[in-house]
Amino acid sequence: MRTLVVGLGNMGLSHARAYHADPSFEIVGLVSRSRPERLPAELAAYPHHTDYHAALAALKPDLVCIATYSDTHADFACAAMDAGAHVFVEKPLATTVAEARRVVAKAQETGRKLVVGYILRHHPSWQRLIAEARALGGPYVFRLNLNQQSSGPTWEVHKALMQTTPPIVDCGVHYVDVMCQITDAAPVEVRGMGLRLSDEIAADMYNYGHFQVLFADGSLGWYEAGWGPMMSDTAFFVKDVVSPKGAVSIRMPDTVRSDDIDAHTQTSKLRLHKAGEGHQDLDMADEPGHDALCAREQAYVARAITENLDLTRHMSDAVRSLAVCLAADESVRSGKPVKL
Repeated sequence: MRTLVVGLGNMGLSHARAYHADPSFEIVGLVSRSRPERLPAELAAYPHHTDYHAALAALKPDLVCIATYSDTHADFACAAMDAGAHVFVEKPLATTVAEARRVVAKAQETGRKLVVGYILRHHPSWQRLIAEARALGGPYVFRLNLNQQSSGPTWEVHKALMQTTPPIVDCGVHYVDVMCQITDAAPVEVRGMGLRLSDEIAADMYNYGHFQVLFADGSLGWYEAGWGPMMSDTAFFVKDVVSPKGAVSIRMPDTVRSDDIDAHTQTSKLRLHKAGEGHQDLDMADEPGHDALCAREQAYVARAITENLDLTRHMSDAVRSLAVCLAADESVRSGKPVKL
């Protein structure tokens, strides 16, 4: 599949390396606003473009990978599908629910495949966590967070992201997606709070937030996310699912740092606790790192296209998780609960 990669930040480069290594794909071009000073050696020879729409028209790719900032996702994805290409787009799918629905409608109208970058769906340990939690049965309490004590270049990336998207939306969609995979019940209400902890971000933006989401079956979820040099590295990574029959949790070693991108997906081990029966630790050794996960994700993209997989649930889940996180942002700004 002739593949055009748009956006050469951390995720774009990881996806490009996956395409380079997988014979299912042929990279025909890389797009970014300016050429990176240092491209990985394996990517250096590919043609570079600064104008996405010109590259799309000239190269006529079969697949477009969109790893730009989230405010361009919807327009870039729709343009690619109108040009006849399938689309892989990083999360979040869009910056509004209406825009996300527009992208899904475009995929349905054109018959193109649309895969959204929910990388945890391709991680064997997270798949195991979801399966063990579902086996316990609900209703559930979800306790999930991802705080990042970022500085230097990572803080610069976070500040750029926050020009359009707060942390509870950017990262939150992953973990609301996990909640929704464990309970099939619909989310019905969201309550959010947030705080601006830095003068380096816009006055109407906040770099710390948390929210609670209530589900129709009585399940409830808590998610917390904060970015910046002021964030604590204590309890930055909490991943618990509790039910009447017990709990399943991700356990991480104390040496893990909050700014380690591999630590955002690695699990070390799962602890399965059954009420009245004690606990069992499940070793998650030899699990994939970040680039290996991207390779698995892009292998799924290839399957979705070549095997004509039905992505209806995948797309609706992407809209649903985004709707929850955007409702959380609305609640932060209004100070009121938001009904879904």
